[in-house]
Amino acid sequence: MITQGAGTTRGAGTTLVTGAAGFIGMAVADALLARGEHVVGVDVLNDYYDPRLKHDRLAHLAGRHGGRFTFHRVDFGDMLALETALADIAIERIIHLGAQAGVRYSLEHPHAYVHANLTGHLNLLELARRRQVRHLVYASSSSVYGGNDTLPFRVEDRCDHPVSLYAATKRADELMSETYAHLYRLPQTGLRLFTVYGPWGRPDMAMWLFTDAILAGRAIKVFGDGQMQRDFTYIDDIVAGVIAAHDHPPGDDGALKPGGSRSPHALYNIGNNRAEELGRMIDLIEAACGRRAIRELQPMQPGDVRATYADISAIQRDLGFTPTIPIERGVPAFVAWFRQYHGV
Repeated sequence: MITQGAGTTRGAGTTLVTGAAGFIGMAVADALLARGEHVVGVDVLNDYYDPRLKHDRLAHLAGRHGGRFTFHRVDFGDMLALETALADIAIERIIHLGAQAGVRYSLEHPHAYVHANLTGHLNLLELARRRQVRHLVYASSSSVYGGNDTLPFRVEDRCDHPVSLYAATKRADELMSETYAHLYRLPQTGLRLFTVYGPWGRPDMAMWLFTDAILAGRAIKVFGDGQMQRDFTYIDDIVAGVIAAHDHPPGDDGALKPGGSRSPHALYNIGNNRAEELGRMIDLIEAACGRRAIRELQPMQPGDVRATYADISAIQRDLGFTPTIPIERGVPAFVAWFRQYHGV
């Protein structure tokens, strides 16, 4: 994995990280633990993709950090179960990264998204309110921009026309958070994450699927005829942005925040600030694998958008975030990890 500095070490407080067995959750927990913090992780460990990968991520955290990392298998969509699991644990801050992911999956399993992304987000808001936590950072998504064809996407853009239920739940999370910031002055930061990839990534994501197929000599389905564009963002850059947000809660000062709130609630894009064609990403995987892909061009899928591209000026200005890892470095790093993990 490509590494970069985690920033200034804070006191050894306790942060709750939801989705700790997930791709981004594990990486964020690892960074917090590496600078001396205590992390309590929760995750339901569902079978949306192979749970063995989730268990391996947890083993990685436990092996590196020992007793400063504790984990509870719990469904945060179940408020009673969540409160019971955390009853005797003092939580100072929350990084809420757990969710039911996947745009296409939401077309066939809508209730999973309502449970995890709507009820689950509300439960974390209530937990934060009752515990009076210092700051709640939560993951939103670039999908909230829907079919917006004005690039790059800015946090000031209207987000009223989601093209998938997944996107609708993420936008609803932002609105619920704004309400809690207004009513209860709960400091919150929402992060609209753009296409994340890297070591320990998700098997349902294109980069994993393509790498697996290319190494096995299988054809890959290239949607949007290979012309789709994505703001591919390497996991270390995402972690740097999440940690920067974690360390800087928005003030309750009446000032206008990114996203339009005057309550202690800010919204930021985290992306690589570049729109890359899907075909270019495949070229880089081919080079890293040392073999050509068998490409089957497919039309756009329902719920997909043609292009994503993050305007990151707000997070650069406020939090000093600047991505450092282009896909020319990130894709080979992912392929190297993939081959090592699978022994291929």
